[in-house]
Amino acid sequence: MAENADEQAGVLRSKRSATRYQILVRIAERQPAVSQREVADDIGITAQAVSDYLQGLIEEGYVRSPGRGRYEVTKEGVDWLIGRTDELHEFVTHVSEDVIGQVEIETALADAGITEGDTVSLSMRDGVLRATPGTAGSTTAIAVTAAAAGEDVGVTDFEGVLNYELGRVTAISIPRVQDGGSGAVASGTLHDHAPDSGLVAAAGTEALAAARAAGLDPDVRFGSPQAVSEAAVRGLDVLLLAVADELSTHLDRLREDNVSYEVVDPAE
Repeated sequence: MAENADEQAGVLRSKRSATRYQILVRIAERQPAVSQREVADDIGITAQAVSDYLQGLIEEGYVRSPGRGRYEVTKEGVDWLIGRTDELHEFVTHVSEDVIGQVEIETALADAGITEGDTVSLSMRDGVLRATPGTAGSTTAIAVTAAAAGEDVGVTDFEGVLNYELGRVTAISIPRVQDGGSGAVASGTLHDHAPDSGLVAAAGTEALAAARAAGLDPDVRFGSPQAVSEAAVRGLDVLLLAVADELSTHLDRLREDNVSYEVVDPAE
C-alpha cells in the first residue's frame, strides 16, 4: 500500500511513524506470541494505543494476526522496516560525520605555510584564531588541512588553554531624535572612547549619525547585540553607540556572556 506523507518524510519526523516502527520491531523480536502489554511497557504508551496501532498495521498489510495474542510481521512490514532503518542509518551517519565531526574542527588563519598533519600553536589576535607551525604556544592542535600563509586551515585535537584577554565594551547611549538625537552628543566623547584597535558599532539611525558626525565609520550596524558580544569574547575592544531604548538589549547580552562593559554619558 502507498505510505502517507509523514512516513515518506522519514520515521523521525512523525511521532506516529516512530511509534509504528517501534511496535513492528517489538513484534519481530517476539513473534508469534506477542503481548500488547509488553509492547506498551517497552515503548511507553498504553496497551489501548498499541491495540489501535496494531489494527492499522493489520489493515495496511504490515502485520497479520493468526490468532488471539499472536502477531507476525509480513513481508510488506519487513520491507517497510528495512526502508525506515536505512533512513535512520543515513541520519546517524550524517550526524556523526557531518555534524559532530564539524563541531570538533575549528578554523584558524595560518600565519605561515602549514601541511596537513602538522602540529600548530594557536593564538587569538584581532579577534581571529591564528595557527602558527610548531609547539611554542600554550595551546596546540593538529592541522587537518593544508594552507599557505593567510589562508584558512582546519585544526583539531586541541591541547592546553588558549590564553588571551577578553575585550571590553564602552557603551554610549544616544538620545532619540525627539530628545536631541546625535546633536546632543559631544563628538569629543566618541573620539576619546574609540578603541585604537577594535570595532565601532552603531545601533539605530541616531547612533549612525552621531558616529559619522564624529568622523567614525561603524564596523557593525546590524545584528549588533550578537556582534558586539562576540567581538569582545574574541578579544576585541568595542565602542557601542546605541539609541537609548536599544541599549538595554545590548547590555543584557553582554551580561549573559560575562563581557565587561562601561556605560558613558554622551554629553561628557
